[in-house]
Amino acid sequence: MKKAAVVRNYLVLPCCLLLLNLCTGLVGYKAKVIGDPYLQTAAVMGMVLFGSSVVAFLVSPMIEAMVATLRKGSRAGLGGLGEALFLVGLCVLVYWMYYRMQIDGPESLLPRGWHNPRRF
Repeated sequence: MKKAAVVRNYLVLPCCLLLLNLCTGLVGYKAKVIGDPYLQTAAVMGMVLFGSSVVAFLVSPMIEAMVATLRKGSRAGLGGLGEALFLVGLCVLVYWMYYRMQIDGPESLLPRGWHNPRRF
């Protein structure tokens, strides 16, 4: 298997799916402001379908292009170390975002103006 396929299959694609899962959590959080449960479900489904398309056709190819660029420039720059640092940084960023969402909730990843209103 080519090195590019290994990076795509075992790192880039799973990271993109984890990011999509984070977005799904945020969408579910924001959809709670919709009062009607049928409309809330439809909104979540629509946003997840749109989000998965964005991840599949935009985010994943962008990350793959960054990795390919680092690979091409590796002879002149940091070598394989630059690519490895990028991939480790990507994994650390995804882990940190998941940690924040699990410990502090989805609102910790959103700007303060986007928080749902508190209901008492």
